[in-house]
Amino acid sequence: MKKTQGEERKVEASVGADEADGRLDRFLASKFSEWSRTRLKRLILDGRVRVGGRTISDPEYRVKPAERVELTVPPPEPAKPGAENIPLDIVHEDAELIVINKPVGLVVHPAAGNRTGTLVNALIAHCGESLSGIGGEKRPGIVHRLDKDTSGLLVVAKTDRAHRALAAQFADHGRKGGLVRGYLALVWGVPDPREGTIDKPIGRDAKSRVKMAVRPGGRRAVTHYKTRAVYRDAKGKPVASLVECRLETGRTHQIRVHLAKIGHSLLGDSVYGAGFRTRASLLSTKAARALDAFRRQALHAYLLGFVHPANGKTLKFERNPPPDLAFLLSAFTSK
Repeated sequence: MKKTQGEERKVEASVGADEADGRLDRFLASKFSEWSRTRLKRLILDGRVRVGGRTISDPEYRVKPAERVELTVPPPEPAKPGAENIPLDIVHEDAELIVINKPVGLVVHPAAGNRTGTLVNALIAHCGESLSGIGGEKRPGIVHRLDKDTSGLLVVAKTDRAHRALAAQFADHGRKGGLVRGYLALVWGVPDPREGTIDKPIGRDAKSRVKMAVRPGGRRAVTHYKTRAVYRDAKGKPVASLVECRLETGRTHQIRVHLAKIGHSLLGDSVYGAGFRTRASLLSTKAARALDAFRRQALHAYLLGFVHPANGKTLKFERNPPPDLAFLLSAFTSK
């Protein structure tokens, strides 16, 4: 057994003749009882197991006689996120809540693969102990989320009263007034009709645990959209459009999944828009170069409105797209 810097642990074992042809996860469980089989399976899936010098990420891999199995266990994670001095673009703050204009690349709360450097770490440093505890230790004050590579407005509760009131508004999705969320999406092609509603259920993709999909039995998902601008190529043919989306529900990746489903994937979306990459050949040289330099899905939460939990006043905030998306938009010609 070895220890490396940061308390990462490495353990090794050889496969005996009577253990050959057994599943890798069961072999590890028999050798290293201090970790549960579930934990060991996750380490295999995370690429932390090498067999015969090769990384094996299949728990059902059949081990062979005399193979050397190496397991690397990461250091224990802290029970609570720590404070980190990460700059915040604060749009509004009072004793009850704080509104942030989230930059691209900032994860909202700690999770697998992103234990530090999150919005929560920044908020702990900025707000101290004043964040609402309803969200739990890993998500203090978090009422709603934006994807890592989606920019824009997000509200965080600083008191439990604010958390309960805001959570109720988000659960109602603005049906009774107050809450409004608006997004700007740059998509391939032009939706037909140019204004409408997408009402399609969304659930976990059956083939990929990191993707969502429109599927029977999924949770109801409703997106209202309106085309703001159409972008054409040199011959006048529509190639892309700027679409405003309003959410009636709040499912994971909802806008990205819905727009891709109707054939208008977001530009730069490597998860749901991979099949649209060939359309870049239709763009002008300027637009094609701008898109090539763009490193995320073209989605920005530009509008956020809600009823203040303490005084009952309706607050509404708007923010223009950040520089990367603004530059991409400027590379297109609208008509």
